[in-house]
Amino acid sequence: MKSRIAYAAAHVAADPQADNAPGAPAVVDWDSTLAFRRHLWSCGLGVAEAMDTAQRGMGLDWAATRELIRRSAAEAASCGGLIAAGAGTDHAPEASTVDEVTRAYLDQVEVVETAGARVILMASRQLARVASGPEDYHEVYGKVLGQVAEPVILHWLGPMFDPALAGYWGAKDLDRATESLLALIRAHPAKVDGVKVSLLDAGHEVRFRRALPPGVRLYTGDDFHYPELIRGDETGHSDALLGVFAAIAPAASAALERLDAGDVAGYDRILAPTVPLARHLFAAPTYYYKTGIAFLAWLSGHQRGFTMVGGLQSGRSAVHLDQAYRLAGELGLLPDPDLAAARMAAFRTVTGLAR
Repeated sequence: MKSRIAYAAAHVAADPQADNAPGAPAVVDWDSTLAFRRHLWSCGLGVAEAMDTAQRGMGLDWAATRELIRRSAAEAASCGGLIAAGAGTDHAPEASTVDEVTRAYLDQVEVVETAGARVILMASRQLARVASGPEDYHEVYGKVLGQVAEPVILHWLGPMFDPALAGYWGAKDLDRATESLLALIRAHPAKVDGVKVSLLDAGHEVRFRRALPPGVRLYTGDDFHYPELIRGDETGHSDALLGVFAAIAPAASAALERLDAGDVAGYDRILAPTVPLARHLFAAPTYYYKTGIAFLAWLSGHQRGFTMVGGLQSGRSAVHLDQAYRLAGELGLLPDPDLAAARMAAFRTVTGLAR
């Protein structure tokens, strides 16, 4: 893509023959997981690796995450694919001071940088728990930014995606939290490539985008309003780092190609119809959206079974997933309709939806 940078946050395919039960160590189907990333790269999209879409904090433990980053970065290098990967603090759940959180971040930053991926500094549940105000966030992030080798992508994930992140950046008031983050970026502009914002508030995103220092990108994580935010306005546009792009990759690719060509109407014609599917997948409770992403990957033949690490395939009802199938089918997003129909028939039988 020429006019926009676009990352799809990719899920992991669980090994359907392993005991991926709640609380058990994650067992990943590496062949399917890496093949899905090659699919995204073939669509011209970048891969945002080891993010919440990949079940960080919801079944994907640090041992599997570290291996995922290593394998995906090597795969990206072999095919020239764009990749960025999440560095967080989830391997240190007992961190109880800002110094311990800082060390945890630096541990994971080293893993990502050694693998050869761009760092995404993920929002930290541990920091949200121990911080007493904006100054603690600035201390931790300031120390980490002072040691990264290349500019990073910051990550603002709203509580609709993870309730443990309420009040991130040191304030529950949105305007105060925004000012806190802007102050951090203004203090370290050379170390910040951009900010990934997932608050599902398009108006706030536009205001925040306009307030960023020159050269700092805003990567929309708004899976409700992405067409208009990526299209932009007279003052600028958002780039993309979206979980929904993993589910609609061919449509996203085609739409962005039209935007590259200056065909805004063509862009809208392709991308706007995908919004009902996105809003369905990301409906409350939003943090279970990954179940629908994995379900559509299974229907599309990208993985052997509809299983997820941590048993998260139970995160959505059969009725919800049936509607996801209908919406994806209407958009032509299922590459082998016969395979999808056969798998859906089996799913309906097992779940009692079949009449």
